[in-house]
Amino acid sequence: MNFGDKLKQIRTEKNWTQPQMAEVLQIEQSYLSKLENDKCLPSAEMFQSILHKLSVSSAEFLADLDKSLLQNELKLIPDVAAYLSQSQKSRMKIIKTYLFASALICLLGLSTIYAAKREIFFSNYVYLYESLGVIQDGEPENIYEKFRTVNNMKLAAGIVTSEQLSAEIYEFESKRLRPEKFESDRDLGNQFERKLDKGHRKFELNNTRARLSAVDSNRYLEFFGAILLACGLLGFVIEWRLRKLHLA
Repeated sequence: MNFGDKLKQIRTEKNWTQPQMAEVLQIEQSYLSKLENDKCLPSAEMFQSILHKLSVSSAEFLADLDKSLLQNELKLIPDVAAYLSQSQKSRMKIIKTYLFASALICLLGLSTIYAAKREIFFSNYVYLYESLGVIQDGEPENIYEKFRTVNNMKLAAGIVTSEQLSAEIYEFESKRLRPEKFESDRDLGNQFERKLDKGHRKFELNNTRARLSAVDSNRYLEFFGAILLACGLLGFVIEWRLRKLHLA
């Protein structure tokens, strides 16, 4: 929009004739006609007077004017120069915000993909732990592993007979031997304990195997990271295009 078009638009909105507006602005009607037909441009003092008498801010008046007009014909007017400077600062702030947000989204996307690849949150392995039974308070930790060995030593020393040994082994294995397996997505070490009311279970790592494919959580995490990365890169492209269109 040219300067004259904007001036005419304001006059039309106020339902003024040219003589009425000229009287308000305290200028000749012929001069107003030249302004509206872009046959001349106002001086800095006249521009300030027009804004003051029309009760219009410089930003409101200049917002609709063509950029080339502001940067060429009107740039020597202080109000226009201040408006252009402020607009430039606002654009730079928006550009920095776009760039920062896009970089942050890209970083978050890369971090999410890295977390999925490195299995930081979800493991692609299964860790199988096994406990032979409950170890009661006061019993040695290796009671299940050494029970047969100790009783065989008793048999060899003649402390018990083979019948007594068989009975003790049957009694122990039928009442105490209660194997329990536990699968975990996390590496809990070679062994860990689980506390119970009258003792505890000692779980030992029995096997570690890789899953046939990545767990769903890691696949979704990687997919989400890829979307974030694409959105961040798209943000850079959009910012570049908008800046190019604005400068064109």
